[in-house]
Amino acid sequence: MQTVRKRQGKDLHLKSTPGVSKENVPQKKKQHFHFDLWLCLTVQNWILDFGRPIVMIILPLEWFPLNKPSAGDYFHMAYNVITPFLMLKLIERSPRVLSRTAVYLCIITFVMGASIHLVGDSINHRLILSGYQLHLSVRENPIIKDLKPASLIDSFELLYYYDEHLGHLMWYIPFFIILFIYFTGCFSSGEEQKKVPLAGWLLLGPSALYYWYLVTEGQITELFLLTFVAMVAMVIFQHHKGLGPDSNGLFLFYSFGVTVLLVALWVAYLWNDPVLRNKYPGLIYVPEPWSYYTLHIKKSH
Repeated sequence: MQTVRKRQGKDLHLKSTPGVSKENVPQKKKQHFHFDLWLCLTVQNWILDFGRPIVMIILPLEWFPLNKPSAGDYFHMAYNVITPFLMLKLIERSPRVLSRTAVYLCIITFVMGASIHLVGDSINHRLILSGYQLHLSVRENPIIKDLKPASLIDSFELLYYYDEHLGHLMWYIPFFIILFIYFTGCFSSGEEQKKVPLAGWLLLGPSALYYWYLVTEGQITELFLLTFVAMVAMVIFQHHKGLGPDSNGLFLFYSFGVTVLLVALWVAYLWNDPVLRNKYPGLIYVPEPWSYYTLHIKKSH
């Protein structure tokens, strides 16, 4: 009798073991296209980042005095909160476990850099309303070069450095690092996951066009190209392992690829512009769209 009970207990244990092991073994999540996140990122990038200098120009100056935050500043504040939140949600959906320490450090640096840029950019656009010309350097601007005492010009150059250099680097370097970290987890062996849905193709153009604006206006061509080259290298490396980008990875990769083409066309279009050539010397010549605006569009109105 005891022998029978022992056998029955063993049989029950053997039957329950596979079920327990299935619960304990981590299953790789099937990756779906994150249309909601990509849509939110694209829309808020266009409205809160690209749209903020436009809304500052369009809205009447009486609504937002020069000594108070403008509508564009409030847009920037919203961007500094919403973008890191969406990027954290994007990382959460990665089928691969990613380094939390690296992600947190990038998000913290991103918020700090974007906040530095908020202050510098806010003052910079007020200078534009006072006649500052973006296609000229700080010392060459008519409203700056006659300041007394002359040490004030150094202060404006420091402001320009915080706005256009330090702020951009602390903002964009972690931004692209997070996108690349996410991209490294977007590889699959399943063929059904390696297709961009129709919704993704519809978002591809607006997404790539925004990245073009980010690269040209942010003057981060080298950083962007380095990220894209790293993505190409990752694709080649994973291909040797029999893996390919899933729908989200392809969407990000194609967006960056189209951005490279748009930047190349932009540079070719302004290749022989003498004023912008003087403003952007060096090996890599990529003019800012707002410099083009103050030079060629604003003067004609």
